[in-house]
Amino acid sequence: MTLRPLTLDDNQFITEYLRRFPPVISELTFTNLFAWRHTRPIWIDECKDSLLVFAETPRGLVLLGNPVGPVALAEVFKEYGSRISEATRFPKEKLTDAALPPGALVLEDRDNADYVYRREDLATLAGRHFTKKRNHINQCLAAYDCRYEMITEETVPECLAMQDRWCASRDCKTEPGLCGEYRAIVETLQNYREFPLTGGAIRIAGRIEAFTVGEPLNPSTAVTHFEKAMPQFHGLGQLINQWFARDNLAEFAYVNREQDLGIPGLRRAKESYSPDHLVKKVRIVLNAQA
Repeated sequence: MTLRPLTLDDNQFITEYLRRFPPVISELTFTNLFAWRHTRPIWIDECKDSLLVFAETPRGLVLLGNPVGPVALAEVFKEYGSRISEATRFPKEKLTDAALPPGALVLEDRDNADYVYRREDLATLAGRHFTKKRNHINQCLAAYDCRYEMITEETVPECLAMQDRWCASRDCKTEPGLCGEYRAIVETLQNYREFPLTGGAIRIAGRIEAFTVGEPLNPSTAVTHFEKAMPQFHGLGQLINQWFARDNLAEFAYVNREQDLGIPGLRRAKESYSPDHLVKKVRIVLNAQA
């Protein structure tokens, strides 16, 4: 075993594994792992031509997602023994009875299920069930002169400045979750050139008031990491979502917009876009200790 903490130098190493074994869960991109490593420290290892990703938690190390490669989950549990207590965010579609050691307990993890949409639905908002979305966008376009542009290394500082304004409007310092997200967004934007990212921004009166960032997840699916819009502009959130899917993600059939974390308002928002399907995930707890 060569267990070690994740660093920026692991970018190419991990990206090559993910190219060979395309993931289905949103957690498994180098961007996601690196950007959120302060909230959940990440460790990596190799086992039988497979990449293993571990998150450091109060319960110790847990396997994050499925092994990236051919090694069986049961072999990972056997190899690590008592060093890990569970597997988390494990895609249910990859779970088989043969993967489970005696005494393991499988728990549904609805809060971390990924929402996956047809890209065309997000880009066109066609049909009666998207009437409210189109109305919000039309109101935004009628009230403001919105100009869309691709994020470049040169415009990253403006996006960071907008994120500061967004956080001030939401009083991020009082909410640990928003503090963690803020740091992850900063890490992502500061490494915009090094990571395989695509992003879009909307200017109103010359100033960036919305931005979003994503990247390829697998050959058919892109993942959206972050999406922010200043709250005083009604309909701007719906607009950045639509224009990003239309202009940046045209080569993909699907868009993974990550999980709702069990937050009621976020769940309603994600469900309102009529997902094509959910990527269901489970926790696999060893020795039946939930």
